[in-house]
Amino acid sequence: MKVNLKIWRQKNANTEGKMMDYTVDTVNPHMSFLEMLDVLNEQLVNKGEVPVAFDHDCREGICGACSLHINGRPHGPSHATTTCQLYMRHFKDGETIYIEPWRAKSFPIIKDLVVDRSAFDRIIAAGGYVSVNTGQAQDANNIPVDKALAEKAMDSAACIGCGACVAACPNSSAMLFVSAKISQLAMFPQGQAERDMRAQNMVNQMDEEGFGNCASIGACEAECPKEITLANIARMNREYIRSTIIDE
Repeated sequence: MKVNLKIWRQKNANTEGKMMDYTVDTVNPHMSFLEMLDVLNEQLVNKGEVPVAFDHDCREGICGACSLHINGRPHGPSHATTTCQLYMRHFKDGETIYIEPWRAKSFPIIKDLVVDRSAFDRIIAAGGYVSVNTGQAQDANNIPVDKALAEKAMDSAACIGCGACVAACPNSSAMLFVSAKISQLAMFPQGQAERDMRAQNMVNQMDEEGFGNCASIGACEAECPKEITLANIARMNREYIRSTIIDE
């Protein structure tokens, strides 16, 4: 099959970028989207041109590195799918595909389709961990955890930090990501010691990074490849309010 590609090309954050036209006419429908980009880059290298820079790592849908905006949607048209698990059979022969980087001030472009998502790392460093000394590993079932609560915590922990929520949100809000990381620790016994400090520090760091506020539009939940729900944002708001009351 043949596809026409319109790809955002930008040398670095300090230069202007623009959409460039490319054609790949040797696409196998069973290729993943990233494999198709590999074919394009091989063509460009053979012509002596600069290949398109894009981020990727595991190619198994678990790392979140493959952050591409495809035809106006983070990670493309398939529901609950990362770009690396999106296959070319989901596109039509001869179709024109628009490929862009995440569009958010807090995710500055490094080159072409690669953005700097270290803002997420700084939010995690602000409190997304358990630092208290818990001693040796506990015996199984030594610390009872309610099954329903454990399932909610694990659902929140499924967040891979790809940034699709930020890219989908018209306000470039990171609240779905931050709330998932706060939630997964707030619901386990090991996370209680730093519960209040964690909520304040992570929310404050999120604001410092320049992410927008949540307007409850729901685009983040709709585009999340791991189906993280808006219930996490409500929980984060409760955690933050609780922490300010206790702090006073």
